[in-house]
Amino acid sequence: MVFLDRIYTKGGDAGLTSLGDGRRVPKTHPRIVAFGTVDELNSVLGLLRTAELDSQLDERLQAIQNDLFDVGADLCVPEPATDAPPPEYPPLRVTAAQTERLERWIDEINQVLEPLRSFVLPGGSPASAWLHLARTTCRRAEVAVWTLKETESASDEVPRYLNRLSDLLFVLAQHCNDQGRSSVLWQPGAGRGESDP
Repeated sequence: MVFLDRIYTKGGDAGLTSLGDGRRVPKTHPRIVAFGTVDELNSVLGLLRTAELDSQLDERLQAIQNDLFDVGADLCVPEPATDAPPPEYPPLRVTAAQTERLERWIDEINQVLEPLRSFVLPGGSPASAWLHLARTTCRRAEVAVWTLKETESASDEVPRYLNRLSDLLFVLAQHCNDQGRSSVLWQPGAGRGESDP
């Protein structure tokens, strides 16, 4: 159980912050950027959940928000060196089962969506617009994790989870646009050489 007795500690006033293993790193460290972007994604989902959503979608988004705290916890504790003794308290790690649950939801929702005939412009209903913002934030979080993995060890399941989540957020955006029937499609080159609307 997490217990927070103080909100500010002044420990980060010099531009450093602590990882889950106690190591102090700059706030610009790729690991901080990665789980900070995951936190940003979670905040977008919180805003999305203030829109009018059906109860199943809202419950799934709440489960995803909880998962994203797991993702942040995973990223916050670096993987130990292979020759290090096992930790007294094993850190929380994202599991394949969490990613597979997203895949099941994608398959379920995709079965009833209108087939895509072009790329989709973000927007439509308010919920769909928020889902597209969440999707692009999720992609940025995934890129931040891959940037981290260029220099440090990190879980392979975390970017896999984020990749599936961005796909799920896309199909959910379609779902919230009358199963894709009211989505606005990209018309390549439609604005070239024409008069203003």
